[in-house]
Amino acid sequence: MGEWQFPPDGGRMERPEGLYLQTMNMTQINARLKKNDLIIIPVGSTECHGAAQPLGEDTFLVTRMAEQVALKTGCTIAEPVWYGSHPYNHLGMPGTIVVPEDAFLANLRAIIAGLWNMGFRKQIFLNGHGQEEVIPLALHQWAKKYQVPSLLISLHWPTVIHDFLKDKAHGGPFETPFQHACEVEASYSLALFPEFMDMSLAVDTKPEGFLPPGHVDKGGEVYHAPIKGHEHVGLGGIEVLVYPEGVIGQPTLANADKAKPGLDALLDYMVRLIGDIMTKFPTGVLPPTDKTTMRDAAEIDALLKGPLNGGKHIYTVAYPP
Repeated sequence: MGEWQFPPDGGRMERPEGLYLQTMNMTQINARLKKNDLIIIPVGSTECHGAAQPLGEDTFLVTRMAEQVALKTGCTIAEPVWYGSHPYNHLGMPGTIVVPEDAFLANLRAIIAGLWNMGFRKQIFLNGHGQEEVIPLALHQWAKKYQVPSLLISLHWPTVIHDFLKDKAHGGPFETPFQHACEVEASYSLALFPEFMDMSLAVDTKPEGFLPPGHVDKGGEVYHAPIKGHEHVGLGGIEVLVYPEGVIGQPTLANADKAKPGLDALLDYMVRLIGDIMTKFPTGVLPPTDKTTMRDAAEIDALLKGPLNGGKHIYTVAYPP
């Protein structure tokens, strides 16, 4: 579908081209809202990815993905969430900043509220990190509290293209399974931001678990094993003791060409998703009030108008978010 460029022409977070929310003034934002009121919020992390890969790898993956999609569709991108939630086994690893789940959830709920109040009421949280069990919870917590028409989606990019992330033994292009800072992740990073990668420093490790294979899934849950990676504690060692290198797998095998077919499929899907959303719910249109909330119609109407158009702001319903 799309003709995508790998690697892209650098990052765009500080370019004055009307792509990222935080680089625009309110005049530009209001004009953009009249054309396209969907926004992508990249959600990453700051964590150790070994000797060769940047701490912001998870974040750069989703920002570079979102940038290409936004250029194609006309939607907006919010500056990313740089600090994420982490499973127990990441705790204590130097380079990894672990945000407690309650703080992480509160931060995401606050982002949803602020964007909704601004007029971006169609929101896609593009997740680039192993916190896929947490982000949907924030969406549902916010929806339960506010009960206003909105469209909120948590999109975990490995889930979209799981077949493209598998090893050759399972029909994929890689020599080794998708884990963490591994051949797969490093390949996608080389395709999207090679300027931050120094693969001459890469070090491999041998993944291990306490049970035989077939029980616990690996990174990204791409193999659909019975137990997802975040659904256990104790079936593997903690990173700081077992993988002090910050890597699970063989990043020395990484190659950008291995990632390009998967990236093509992912970006094509995101363009299709946004296109279908905007066709069903054009700019200014949301899922129907009478089917998505039981709040009083007059109250909903005031919130939809907003505080500067004769209505009310979202925080009249509740604060904090």
